[in-house]
Amino acid sequence: MQMKIKDNVKMKSMSVLIALALGMVGCSSQSNEQSSETETTVLRFSHFWPATSAMHVEVFEPWAKKIETESNGQLKVEIYPSATLSKPDVMYDSAAKGVIDIGSQAHGYSAGRFPLTQIAELPGLSNSATQMGCILQTLYDDGTIASEYEDTHLLFLMGAGPAAIHTVGEPIRVPSDMKGLRIRRPSAIAGDIIEATGGTPVGLPANDIYTSLQRGVIDGLSFPWQPTGDFRLVELTKAHTNIPFYNSALLVTMNKNKYENLPDNLKKVLDDNSGRVMSDLVGEVTDREDAKYMAEARAAGHIMVDIPDPLNNPDWKGPLLQGTQKYLSDVKALGLDADGIYEKVKTVSAGCKA
Repeated sequence: MQMKIKDNVKMKSMSVLIALALGMVGCSSQSNEQSSETETTVLRFSHFWPATSAMHVEVFEPWAKKIETESNGQLKVEIYPSATLSKPDVMYDSAAKGVIDIGSQAHGYSAGRFPLTQIAELPGLSNSATQMGCILQTLYDDGTIASEYEDTHLLFLMGAGPAAIHTVGEPIRVPSDMKGLRIRRPSAIAGDIIEATGGTPVGLPANDIYTSLQRGVIDGLSFPWQPTGDFRLVELTKAHTNIPFYNSALLVTMNKNKYENLPDNLKKVLDDNSGRVMSDLVGEVTDREDAKYMAEARAAGHIMVDIPDPLNNPDWKGPLLQGTQKYLSDVKALGLDADGIYEKVKTVSAGCKA
């Protein structure tokens, strides 16, 4: 009798232990599921603008915060301004190789890497950052230029405002005023046009322009107003020629594997904050900043030369068309349909005009 009682007690004790063990396994599994659900993926985002710039403060920081909020903290974007994580001219390649997770750069920094996209930079196609961003994103979304980004996951394309020529010395009124001057060029297209006027194009990342002006390495630069203000270049240049002879294309892209390895719900967060919605936001901020910095220079008494329609200006038309044809010829030499894309860009440009 005593043996049976002992056996029953042992069996009950074992049942309790098994139940407790199963409960602990269940709790552990539930805990792991919860941990998995709240795990944070950090995305390192490198760009070349200063931390004080409107692009950083009004575009990239709110964008990063929105992504973190909408992902319930599962995505966190760490931003590295002023090219502290990757050099300005290799941001795209750094993102493609996984050196960084997200990168932003001007297409012109990678000469020959985006030949079709840069057709949109040619003279007479855009009069604002908003229009340029619309052109670029439309061409990507309809597949016209999408093949140039296949090794990354493109987040969005964006445009700069019309360029100006900013000089330390005398203002540029006619092309012959450029002869012998060393002018920083942002892209091959701008370089071709500077050469056509008799100037000497000099390739420099935006972060190196200030010191190059100080040391007399260059006499001036070709740049939109917004980055001219952001990089404090108006402190050194007192003469400005507002001539829309090119518009820069820029991008924000992500490492392809990093994006594809995310769960669908987190991909959707990034997708919802990509594309045209961001191109339009950048255009709005950039156009406002262009106007602000130009107004400040006028108020400070800087010399201003305005050439609003250079393709119909008898002095400027020749060099601009010469530069345009040289670029299109270079693209055709690659076996690409430069003329067809150029005509397509003209059509898209008309539809994007504000």
